[in-house]
Amino acid sequence: MSELTFSWELFQKTPIVGIIRNISMEDVVKILPIYREAGLTTVEITMNTPDATEMIRYALENESEGLNIGAGTVCTKDDLDQALEAGAQFIVTPIINKKVVKSCVKKNIPIFPGAFTPTEIYNAWTLGAGMVKIYPATSLGPEYIKDLKAPMNQLKLLPTGGVGLENMSAFLKAGANGLGIGGQLFDKKLIQEQNWEGLKAHFRQFVQKLSS
Repeated sequence: MSELTFSWELFQKTPIVGIIRNISMEDVVKILPIYREAGLTTVEITMNTPDATEMIRYALENESEGLNIGAGTVCTKDDLDQALEAGAQFIVTPIINKKVVKSCVKKNIPIFPGAFTPTEIYNAWTLGAGMVKIYPATSLGPEYIKDLKAPMNQLKLLPTGGVGLENMSAFLKAGANGLGIGGQLFDKKLIQEQNWEGLKAHFRQFVQKLSS
């Protein structure tokens, strides 16, 4: 487990969880400093990415200053053990696995489990989730966040799936506490072209949108 703990203060400064999925180790090494320089603070490396545990280890050893580094797509206790062993500071899951959630709560590791219906979301929250990942978020859109918050305003919600520049303000306005953004943030074309300056400018657009 990591000596370095998840910082809520850092997350709240720029409440976006950037999702790294199927990006090569070589590119991740280049991307992380750019990500931080652009003003982003929280990154999740999915466990179904080749070399995910090495990436998490590398990120913690080399880029942890000013960055929260976590593991995503954690579905089983085995995934969780590997992620924590690599040093993940927070855990994101696409589903509710009670064992995984309870284990994180016991260890004081923030966990953001994925849920969709009001009952699932409330159950995840009562198990001790730091935030509940609403996935897939665009199926029902920002209005769904607003509807959930009306009777259950204590919930902290992290819509994920299809969130991008054009709809992120609407999600935040509807009451989202943060946003999980993958492919729209880590632009495949810019990464393939190794256009690091372009990628930094792209990242900055997301940061600017938060304050607009």
